[in-house]
Amino acid sequence: MEKWPEIEKVASEKRRELVLQGPAVDKRISSHGGLTSAIYSLTLLNYLEISQCPSLTEIHEDIQHLTNLQSLILCRNKLASIPNVIGSLKLLKVLDLSVNSLRVLPQEITQLRELNTLNVSCNSLEGLPEGLSQCTKLSSINVSKNQLTGFPADFCSESLEVLSTVVASDNSIEELSGDIHKLSALKVLDLSNNKLSEIPSDLSDCPKLKDINFKGNKLSNKRLEKMVNGCQTKSILDYLRAGGRGKGKGKQGEDGDDADGGRNADKKKRQQQRKKKRQQQRKKKKKEKVVDEEDEVEEMNEMVVRILHVSDAPTALTVTVSGEVKDVRPYLVCCVVRGMNLKPGNALKRFLMAQTKLHDDICGKRIIATIATHDMQLLKAPLVYDVKPPAQLKVTPLGRKEMTAVELMRQLQLEADELRKQKKRQNVSGLHKYLELLHGKELYPCLVDADGHVISFPPITNSDKTKIRKTTKELFLEVTSAASLQTCKDVMDALIFKMAELNKLTADQEEAGSDEDGDGLPEQATSRETSSELIIQQVRTVDREGNLKVVYPSKTDLCRDISNLSVVW
Repeated sequence: MEKWPEIEKVASEKRRELVLQGPAVDKRISSHGGLTSAIYSLTLLNYLEISQCPSLTEIHEDIQHLTNLQSLILCRNKLASIPNVIGSLKLLKVLDLSVNSLRVLPQEITQLRELNTLNVSCNSLEGLPEGLSQCTKLSSINVSKNQLTGFPADFCSESLEVLSTVVASDNSIEELSGDIHKLSALKVLDLSNNKLSEIPSDLSDCPKLKDINFKGNKLSNKRLEKMVNGCQTKSILDYLRAGGRGKGKGKQGEDGDDADGGRNADKKKRQQQRKKKRQQQRKKKKKEKVVDEEDEVEEMNEMVVRILHVSDAPTALTVTVSGEVKDVRPYLVCCVVRGMNLKPGNALKRFLMAQTKLHDDICGKRIIATIATHDMQLLKAPLVYDVKPPAQLKVTPLGRKEMTAVELMRQLQLEADELRKQKKRQNVSGLHKYLELLHGKELYPCLVDADGHVISFPPITNSDKTKIRKTTKELFLEVTSAASLQTCKDVMDALIFKMAELNKLTADQEEAGSDEDGDGLPEQATSRETSSELIIQQVRTVDREGNLKVVYPSKTDLCRDISNLSVVW
C-alpha cells in the first residue's frame, strides 16, 4: 500500500492537524480509489482538512473514530454523500462541506451539540434536516447556492440563541417565517436571489439585526422591493416596523396609508420642500421618513453605470496577452473605472472588504478567479500579461519590500507555519491561504508594465507600487482565471455592480451630511447626486500579433437584471 508522507508525519509527531489538498493529493486519491484507511487511525486529530480533490466522492464510516475532531473541512471535492456516523463527532465545532455534490444531509448532523459553524453552500441540497434547533451553539450557517425551497419548521427557534449569521442566497426559498424574530442574536441575514414575495414585518423585531439582503426577490410590495435593492438595513426595518407589507401587518399598513392620506399630505409637502431647499435640518424620526412618496425612494435608489467605448477614448488602454499563459492561468479581462469616490469616511475600507468577500464567494477563495485593483495614474502602459520563472519574477507585494516570487512564497510559508504554532495549529488566513494554488507550477503568471515592473502576481498579490488609496480617482481592474473567459466576465460584472452600490451609498451619506449641516447650497447638492455615476472605459486584450481576444465590457456584459441600476451605452 502506498504510504502518504503527510499522514506518517502527523502520526509520528502526534500532531493534531492534518491538511490534504490540491492536485498531488487528488492524484493519490484517484489511484487509490479513495482516501487511505490510515487517515482514520489518527485519533488525536482536532483539525482535518481535505479539499480541492475532485476524485474524492465519499468519506468512509471509519471517520467516526476521529472523536477529537473540532474542525472538519471537506470543501471543493465531489462528495455525493456524508455518512450518518458524522453524528458521533460530538466535539465538532466547524463543519465545512461547501462546493461538493451533496443532495441531502444526514439527519445525524443535528446531534452535533457543539457545532458552531456550518457551511454547506454550493451543493444541490433540496432541504435541510429537521432538528437543527438542537444545535444550540450554532452561530453561523451558510446554505447559499443550493436548491432549497424553505427552512425546517424548527429553524426559527428560541433555542438557537447564539445564531448570528444566516446566509441562504441563490436558492428557491418562497417564504420566511414570521418566527424569524425568535432568533434573538441574528445580526446578518442574506436571502438574496430567492423566490420570496413577502418579508414578514416581524423581522424588524430582531434586536441585533444589522445587515439584511433581499435583493433579487420579486416582492409583491414594489416600494419595498425598491428599498431592498438600494436602501440600508435600518431604513428597511423602519419601513417594516411602521407597517410595511409583511405577514399580517402589511395589508393593514397599506390601508392605513390610504386612510391617512389627507392627514399626511401637509407633512409630505413639508418634507419635499425641505429636500429641495436642503437648508433645514431633517427633524423627522426614521419612522416618519419611510412614508415618503414612492418616486422619492426610486430616485434615492437609482444607480448609473456609463460605458465609454474604446473608439471614444483616444488613449484607451490595451493589454497584450502572451501565449505562454495558456498552461498557467490563461483568461484575463480588464477595464478602467472613473467616478469611484474612495475619499469620504470608510469608503475605501468598504470597497476593500467587498473585494475580499467576492474573493471568498464568487471567486471561490481565488481558486476560480482572482481580482486585482490598481491606481490607474500609477500604471505605465502598455501592459503585458505574461509568465516568468519564480526566480525571475520580482514583485513588491502589498506592504512588503521587493522580492522574487521564490522568496515571497518561502516567506509566506514560514509565516503560515508560525501562525499555526501561535494559534495552536488552527488554519491560517490572509495570503497564506493561497500558497497551494501555485503548487507545482514551473512558471508563474504576472501582469507587467512598460518598465518591466510586475504590477500583479495572481492569485497571490498585486504590487504595492500601484495600490489604491483614498486619493485614487481612476481604477484599473483586472480579473484572471484558469476556468474560463466567461468566469472572468461574471466576476467583473459582480465587482462593478458592487462598486456602483458602494458609490451610491457614499454619495447618499455625503448628501445626508449636507442636509444636516443646513447651509448647503442647491448647486452643491446636485453635484453630489451625480457623483455616484460610474464611468467604465472599455479595455481590449490582444495576442502578440495584435488580434483581438476580448473587449470588456461588451454589449453582452453587465446585463444582469437589477431594477435600480441603469447601464448607459
